[in-house]
Amino acid sequence: MEDYNFCKVVIFRSEKASMTKIEPLLYDLKKRYTIPEDRFYNLLIALTEAFNNAIIHGNKLNPEKIVELEIHCNNYELRIRVKDEGEGFDLSAIEDPRNPENLLKESGRGIFLIRSLIDGANFYPSNDGTTIELLFKLTNG
Repeated sequence: MEDYNFCKVVIFRSEKASMTKIEPLLYDLKKRYTIPEDRFYNLLIALTEAFNNAIIHGNKLNPEKIVELEIHCNNYELRIRVKDEGEGFDLSAIEDPRNPENLLKESGRGIFLIRSLIDGANFYPSNDGTTIELLFKLTNG
C-alpha cells in the first residue's frame, strides 16, 4: 500500500444532520487533489450511500452510536473507511436491484451503486459493526 500524505479521522453521531457534513469534506479533498468533475460526483454518491447506510441501517439512527470516517489520500488514490456500530449484515443476502422483482423496492440499491461508481469497495461486516472500505483512484496509472 502506498504511503499516504493526507490522513483524517472524523467521528459523527448517527443522526440525519450528520449526513450534510460529507459533501464539504469531499470538496476539501477536491481542492487538495486533482479529481475530475464527473468522477468526483461518482465518489460523492458512493460515499454518501456508504455513510447513509451506516447511519440508517447499521446504527438505526441511534444518536448514541457513532460512525467513524477514516480518510487516507495520496496523489494516486483515496481510501475511505466508513465504520458503524451496528450488528453487521449478511452481504450475500443483498438482492440484485436489477432483478425485475426488485425494481420497485424503495431500498436495496446502495451497495450496487457503491460498487458501480468507484474503483473498489470492500465490506467487512461483524457483530460489532460494519466497515466499508472505498477505493478511488486519482490517476489512470
